[in-house]
Amino acid sequence: MKSELTSPADSATFQVLLYYRYVRIDNPEAYMTEHRILCRELGLRGRIIIGEEGINGTVSGTNEATNAYIATMHADPRFAEMEFKIDASDDHVFPKMSIKVRDEIVRLGLDATTDIDPNRLTGKRLSPAQFYQKMQEEEVVIIDGRNDYEAELGKFKNAICPTVENFREFPDWLRENAEKLKGKKILTYCTGGIRCEKLSGLIKGEGFDEVYQLDGGIVKYGKDPEVQGRDFEGLCYVFDERVGVEVNRTETRKVISHCRYCGVEEPHYGNCKWPDCNEQIFVCPDCRAEHGLFCSSACKDGFAKREAEG
Repeated sequence: MKSELTSPADSATFQVLLYYRYVRIDNPEAYMTEHRILCRELGLRGRIIIGEEGINGTVSGTNEATNAYIATMHADPRFAEMEFKIDASDDHVFPKMSIKVRDEIVRLGLDATTDIDPNRLTGKRLSPAQFYQKMQEEEVVIIDGRNDYEAELGKFKNAICPTVENFREFPDWLRENAEKLKGKKILTYCTGGIRCEKLSGLIKGEGFDEVYQLDGGIVKYGKDPEVQGRDFEGLCYVFDERVGVEVNRTETRKVISHCRYCGVEEPHYGNCKWPDCNEQIFVCPDCRAEHGLFCSSACKDGFAKREAEG
């Protein structure tokens, strides 16, 4: 059984779990029902995707509840080797629990004949220390396997961050940029590792030989006692109420995101207050006071007009 990765905090009474497993689930609908009962009994909140190809989840709950959840999952032979990445928390980081069945537990959008099975085709997994060392080699290309707004908050030094709004756009991006990547050693990374399972396999399937993935993703890299998040710039975007979490605990730590209005360093995302927009933006406290949390004057004016109309 793989060991859990923790962020120690003696006073914390809650935990946030991040996990996935590519493994056959014969009846995902039935398993979803069973899983919902378990999560309800434990008082967990979060988002879980279940499919025939496996499970992908992130949940929060009390220490007792999350530890019980881990034990229950590890007691199932299908998930006995599943690794849980654990962050301490003072409370829930999700407003509710959502469990859904999907064709893919992370959607790449390929058809059945071209879809990637990570248990058959994927890049070579590198530990955080191995990934750091590989980044120092010549002819290396580091590819961020996340959406563009995630990379805007934080990324690895010198990484290529494709301008994609969702994971489904990567096959097209790869085809458009394949010529530029020829002859390179390709390193891929994402938040917790799940997207790189398929992305690195996709790249290998396009004929590239040296393809690697950061095992456990950015989250595991930041918890590693040897590398301590070295050369990760900014914060790691997470899909819960925290939005961004610290990764780099070395002298290479830096903020890479800036206020939309004045350009000062600003590490915290906010959502544009115009409901029809809701874009995630960086606005510093001073500019929030002056402009409000809006991405543009058009959104600010639209909000004010709707408020006036009641």
